[in-house]
Amino acid sequence: MGQRRFHPLAMLHVHAVPVVLVLLLSSPSPTSQFSLGTTFGSWFNGAAPPPSAPSPDLTQSQSGGGGQEYTALQALKAAISDDPRGALSSWQGPNVCAYKGVYCSSPPPGAAAAGAVVAGIDLNHASLKGTLPAAISLLAHLTFIHLNSNRLAGAVPDTLGDLQYLTELDLSNNLFSGPFPASTLLIPSLVYLDLRFNGFSGELPDEVFAKNLDAVFLNNNQFEGEIPETLWSSPATVITLANNRLTGPVPTAYSYGGAGGRLREVLFLNNKLTGCVPEALGFLPCIQVLDLSNNLLSGHLPSTLSCLSGIEVLNIAHNQLTGELPELVCDLRRITNLSVSFNFFSGISQGCDRLAGRSMFDFAGNCVPGRGMQRPQPECDGAPGDAGLSCLRIPGTRPVACAEAAVSFGVGATFGGALPFGISGGGGAGVTVTVP
Repeated sequence: MGQRRFHPLAMLHVHAVPVVLVLLLSSPSPTSQFSLGTTFGSWFNGAAPPPSAPSPDLTQSQSGGGGQEYTALQALKAAISDDPRGALSSWQGPNVCAYKGVYCSSPPPGAAAAGAVVAGIDLNHASLKGTLPAAISLLAHLTFIHLNSNRLAGAVPDTLGDLQYLTELDLSNNLFSGPFPASTLLIPSLVYLDLRFNGFSGELPDEVFAKNLDAVFLNNNQFEGEIPETLWSSPATVITLANNRLTGPVPTAYSYGGAGGRLREVLFLNNKLTGCVPEALGFLPCIQVLDLSNNLLSGHLPSTLSCLSGIEVLNIAHNQLTGELPELVCDLRRITNLSVSFNFFSGISQGCDRLAGRSMFDFAGNCVPGRGMQRPQPECDGAPGDAGLSCLRIPGTRPVACAEAAVSFGVGATFGGALPFGISGGGGAGVTVTVP
């Protein structure tokens, strides 16, 4: 498989960002084959070796679909108008398992095929120019398609929805365009969807976050409109929406029946999001990286962020947030990178003051009196408002008693002790909580 390649990000003003975030927003690399329970680290810790070479009895496709596989691969070759690296030079003759970048294996369990079948295509970093033909669906036993870092253009074919065994689809770093490819949501076994660095536009469909995906990479496109409220119903471990044209608020509906229960990384940076930082973000139990930077968010930070006990990277820089930076945020034990720079914070608590001067804490470009590298006073005098009643907060200044809300993630949800937002447990019934 291809090696990782890194590209600079325009408009990304993040200081001391860990490698994991850079990898997310860099030119993507091929994924490794994985089980459904794979954690987020699998997407960033380096490309796995390519699938092992076929065993001797799999060197020739013998399935009943062998003719269709030859037809499909030749159609793909014919749709390529420029192959500067000769990636498809070996695509000749009926033995499709000998083609470079084509991987064969035994048929999936229950498949009506005998002998070897084409199980995967890996043409990463081949610089192929052309389109993706509809005949790709004739490769009925595909489990992965890796086509990142090419020059493929046009629309994604509707026939992708026919690939019932496909688990990984990587079309990143190409020239695909048009609306969100709805056909990808019809692939029944898909768990990894990577559409980064293309020209897709229009609104995101609700279904993308309702589908049983483990990783959703949509950054660096031209998606617009509001983020669907279904965001927090996604079972994914990683969701990247950065560097698009998304507007409106960060979704606030949080279903304790399974919303965000596995989410470890979510990136909203470089959009046009408005409104508050919702309190619901404080109840993402596994979150490790949360980046809301370079948006138009306003108001005060919610106290619920103190519940993010496992968070390592929190970036809210380049927004319009106001008030005093609360000590609760600076006391997060596992934080390794906290950036609140270029907002309108008027003060920092004693706990945050202890972090001042450390490389992991960046609060430049605010309105803290007596501190260096702050905004000029005229800018601070013209600070944006507090977002009014749209940013309702829990009364009082005491830390949120996160442990008092015993939440079990599953089909339903049971609560014990004092619940957030004055909700009553109702005898252990399933509850969906919507918070501001």
